[in-house]
Amino acid sequence: MNNRLKVLRAERSWSQQDLAERLGVSRQSVNAIETGKYDPSLPLAFRIADLFEESIEAIFVRD
Repeated sequence: MNNRLKVLRAERSWSQQDLAERLGVSRQSVNAIETGKYDPSLPLAFRIADLFEESIEAIFVRD
């Protein structure tokens, strides 16, 4: 699954660690999601969408 997480994070000048702390996950989890090595759980996807004030569909796109 592709995503816009890195772009959204960069627009806010947040590091992966900053985002991880806001989401309550590890920096490694953020990196794995950004690189497509890990798809977030539905609850985490909702937290990400809420944090960026975007829909899940606007952030995560099927390949």
